[in-house]
Amino acid sequence: MGRVSGIEPAFLQWLAGQGKEVISQCSTTGGCVADSRKLVLNDGAQLFIKQLTDPAPGLFSAEALGLSALSEGGAVRTPDVVYQNECCLVLEYIEAATRIFSFDEELGRHLASLHSIRRDFFGFERDTFCGTTRQPNLRSDNGYEFYTQQRFTYLARLCCDKGYLSAQDLSAIESICRKLPELIPQQPPVLLHGDLWSGNVHTDTDGKPVLIDPAVYYGWAEADLAMTALFGGFSSCFYAAYQEVRPLDSGWEQRLELYNLWHLLNHLLLFGESYLSDVKQVIKKYA
Repeated sequence: MGRVSGIEPAFLQWLAGQGKEVISQCSTTGGCVADSRKLVLNDGAQLFIKQLTDPAPGLFSAEALGLSALSEGGAVRTPDVVYQNECCLVLEYIEAATRIFSFDEELGRHLASLHSIRRDFFGFERDTFCGTTRQPNLRSDNGYEFYTQQRFTYLARLCCDKGYLSAQDLSAIESICRKLPELIPQQPPVLLHGDLWSGNVHTDTDGKPVLIDPAVYYGWAEADLAMTALFGGFSSCFYAAYQEVRPLDSGWEQRLELYNLWHLLNHLLLFGESYLSDVKQVIKKYA
């Protein structure tokens, strides 16, 4: 039993019911919160498991649903979901190879295709999670109201409750939200990855893009592109290829910082005051 120590018992029992067992495991890198491991089974199959001892209810089921939603239309590849319960998520293990020469261009085209999947509402069929932060997704037919109520002010209030933001900061963010129709053009709700930084772009055995760790919802396409710019890692070829498939409205690059207020607030909530100056910089610029 030593070789399977620390693995979610319900998953091991599920495996045993199929005549399978874990014969080796090793930790993997890349996760900020979860315990992540590569598993090798007695039939030679390789799986990836991420698990938490006390996750927020619905965290792993939301991720599993998000992966399925992203892959359903064939626009992007995601790992297949093998097993999921409240404490763990098990996926196919995708061994990374050297990226193909056109990796960035292919990723840009794939994302543009994903953003061609439309709905007539903002939100999703259930709440999802960005990191471990619950992301409300009540359906709305108004993008400005959706981003105001379920993204910016929602997170700003959580940060206030933890003492990271003042009442004055919250008031300034509410003021920014009232200006959203002047600052951001009308856009249809499209399927978003929701947490698209370079760490959530994997490479498959053919050297092609795979998207992982989504925070899926239907929202403004520019919001997904904004996250790609927050921590870098996406080349000019990526954006050029995206626009070949799905041209963007003029001025999109100047709006990215505003969209990223959501992610900066989330990082402030999750990781503390090292992100406070970045949040205040956006507030000062737009309030």
